[in-house]
Amino acid sequence: MSSVMGDKIKLSVFGESHGAAIGCVIDGFPAGITLDDEKIKRDMQRRAPGRDKTATARKEADEPIILSGILNGKTTGAPIAMQILNTNTKSGDYANLALVPRPSHSDYPAFVKCGGNNDIRGGGHFSGRLTAPIVFAGALAKQALEEKGVKIAAHIKQIGSVSDDCFEKNNISEELLDKLAANSFGTISAEKEIEMRAEIEKARLDGDSVGGIIECAAIGVPAGFGGNMLSTVEGRLASALFGIPAVKGVEFGAGFGFADTLGSEANDEYEVSGGRVALKSNNNGGVLGGITSGAPIVFSVAIKPTPSISKPQQSVNLETMKNETLVISGRHDPCIVPRAVPVVEAMAALTLLDIIL
Repeated sequence: MSSVMGDKIKLSVFGESHGAAIGCVIDGFPAGITLDDEKIKRDMQRRAPGRDKTATARKEADEPIILSGILNGKTTGAPIAMQILNTNTKSGDYANLALVPRPSHSDYPAFVKCGGNNDIRGGGHFSGRLTAPIVFAGALAKQALEEKGVKIAAHIKQIGSVSDDCFEKNNISEELLDKLAANSFGTISAEKEIEMRAEIEKARLDGDSVGGIIECAAIGVPAGFGGNMLSTVEGRLASALFGIPAVKGVEFGAGFGFADTLGSEANDEYEVSGGRVALKSNNNGGVLGGITSGAPIVFSVAIKPTPSISKPQQSVNLETMKNETLVISGRHDPCIVPRAVPVVEAMAALTLLDIIL
């Protein structure tokens, strides 16, 4: 298996959910980037477990230990190596899963691929815990992008039956993105956060889980980056975003909404604004022909409900080859969507920085 992404900047993620540590190595990151530790810490805390009632009760500090590549708060140009210690594991919760795969998890495909040698504890290398190093790398990428005038943030667009306001795709302010990036439960509408929390609590009390949608935006990306056909901006972003556990759908701009619109309604017309070519609308989400158009890059990501739920589920025993009822114990998120927001931002930042470089 490979856990490496990128071209100019390569990110390699290592570790397992219940191993000694998780971490990453970043090759090719530009030298001389001044890093704000507080921004890195903020993103790590937004993703970290055990900090909100909507998340798993597993508490991890998720404090990155820098091994190389950063000196006196600046990147040196050398490979950046970082690790995060796992300090609150309960591997016994997974003892009954070695031969009885959890529905909608990687357990069975990984068992087949690895010949039964896969680490089942907490999902091993398939666990959402492996997104912590991605958030660290993305926090660095976001700061490098900000030096180039690019800013990225996301919000919870939907949880269950509750929907937030959407981005105005052609008019997204830095102030709004800063507000979202500072919130651990990022919504545009404060009222919708209350309703979403109630939706999550309802699922938790019922021993169930709920999914949702995250909408992300990048502003300040100039026109002309990317390529056609097999090197499109959408393709590279989608490839990275599908690397996030639980992501099952990605759409750009109006996405599947194009299916029931006319060309006259969907087309993004041009105008001269401030002496520059600009788009009058942004239904295509900032990408045309696979190349950035200069408008905000806007995309949405669908997150499936957390597969680990308390309700009895039907599975099979891989040793006896008989049907078996499975009851999952342990600590799990009734909704992974809030913690996935900074992960989506991180993947977008790493991909766009790689493209721009």
